[in-house]
Amino acid sequence: MKNKQNTVPDLSEVLSLSKKLVQINTINPPGDEKKCAHFIGEILYEQGYQVQYYEFEKNRTSLIARLPGVEPGKPLCFSGHIDTVPLGQKKWKADPFSGEIIGDKLYGRGSSDMKAAVAAMVAVACHHSRRGPRKSELALIITAGEEKGCAGAEYLAGLPNILPQGGVLIIGEPTSNYPFIGHKGCLWLNVEFSGTTAHGSMPELGDNAIYKASDAIQKLRGFKFQNEHPVLGRPSLNIGTMQGGLNINSVPDKANFTIDIRTVKGQTHQDIIDAVQKIVGKEAQISTLINTPSVSADANNSWIQQVFQILEKRWQKQITPKAAPYFTDAGALVPAMGFPETLILGPGELEQAHATDEFCYVSRIQEAVEIYSEIADRWLY
Repeated sequence: MKNKQNTVPDLSEVLSLSKKLVQINTINPPGDEKKCAHFIGEILYEQGYQVQYYEFEKNRTSLIARLPGVEPGKPLCFSGHIDTVPLGQKKWKADPFSGEIIGDKLYGRGSSDMKAAVAAMVAVACHHSRRGPRKSELALIITAGEEKGCAGAEYLAGLPNILPQGGVLIIGEPTSNYPFIGHKGCLWLNVEFSGTTAHGSMPELGDNAIYKASDAIQKLRGFKFQNEHPVLGRPSLNIGTMQGGLNINSVPDKANFTIDIRTVKGQTHQDIIDAVQKIVGKEAQISTLINTPSVSADANNSWIQQVFQILEKRWQKQITPKAAPYFTDAGALVPAMGFPETLILGPGELEQAHATDEFCYVSRIQEAVEIYSEIADRWLY
């Protein structure tokens, strides 16, 4: 990646790296991100980064790469995940692991979500490793397992003294390069009821677990949240799945349903669990499937405003605070990193995430490189 000082990484080299990342199959499950993580790590190591690898399961590899600054202080951190969702049942028009470029589109699973963003971050990181002394540290946190509940980020967050502290953090999830200042929290619960089985012709001898679960679901339909956040909006609750019974001619003795709750700043997840338990009754067994807090940066923070100004100048329009509709690794990383100011900003298209024939616009990738570079210029020097 040949770059002169005060320029941005060359687009052809960023696209080459994007293609190479897409060509590494990291579908989750099983994930198997080790090859991809080490490929990225070796690039950064050759550029002078201190690189450490962390596995939360065999071959489920995340990495942290750090380039110290001349002054102790708050780092600039970029973060992205390298696992992808499965291809789906529909046949793709293009090879999903080719990274083929047609016109302004780079095709492949993970192109928008979010290997093109990771490539842009790595390219910018390599560029700044050659620019001479930096005031602040530059760090990259590349995670495995994001698509199944942020497992890699959760693992990193649970390890002592490995993550950069404070500073600022950019999560490269697909936003069409719009700077989102946060996202709702995510609380997924499984609620299970037990009963007594009996022959279907004599239901009075049994205790129907599906009836209990159905009654609980009806009660939850009236559940109302009082909280509201000016950017994140209102919390929500949805019953996503329900299962019960083994055969039609038996009284079911087990039934369960799952709840998808999206939360906002100011809510405590344990308080919500307690409230749900009160509604569904003590007999219900509640287990937590995913527990990720909300993230909400201060839109008036000087760094946030600086990024807004960079984009306002570029796009010639006002940037208003918005939040991502999905949750990200930031929910796990931000508390463990000492609550750095955080933006979600990446070149991918939200509509392309998880889609058949997924693509990322080449022009967006170029734009992301330029935006990341300007953010780094202002923070590091």
